[in-house]
Amino acid sequence: MALRNIRLEGDPILRKKSRPVEEMTDRIKVLLDDMVETMDHADGVGLAAPQVGVLRRIVIIDIGEGPIKMINPEFIETEGSYIDIEGCLSIPNKAGTVERPERVKIKYLDEHWEENILEGTGLLAKAICHEIDHLDGILYTDKVIEYVDISTDEEEEEE
Repeated sequence: MALRNIRLEGDPILRKKSRPVEEMTDRIKVLLDDMVETMDHADGVGLAAPQVGVLRRIVIIDIGEGPIKMINPEFIETEGSYIDIEGCLSIPNKAGTVERPERVKIKYLDEHWEENILEGTGLLAKAICHEIDHLDGILYTDKVIEYVDISTDEEEEEE
């Protein structure tokens, strides 16, 4: 496994639409493992392949229960609406409120090339929507309602 560079806002690859993965290959397996390591190292809860420079429909999410590796994720249904604060590894030191579905249901292929169905609410639903947006070249800043100050008291004391 290896750490990959996270592409930052302004990199044109973040605005491109990702292609579906057609088959499981050794390169895809390595990419999945590298993405988990990169996301963990950056203290993220999600990472999409375009964020590491690969235009494939691959997403990693870990909300504290272990990584979920998703290949070609697709929404089956969404329900409700809620507004919460989001940030992004590709847009450091920035956060804003975004409206997302309250509940989502998706289907995806896992690293064993088996189809899975996943339902999520709260943080999981938010992370799924955020990462699938990346696969379509959409950043959370495109949907932000209002930016929020994410500076901490510690940072202010150091200045």
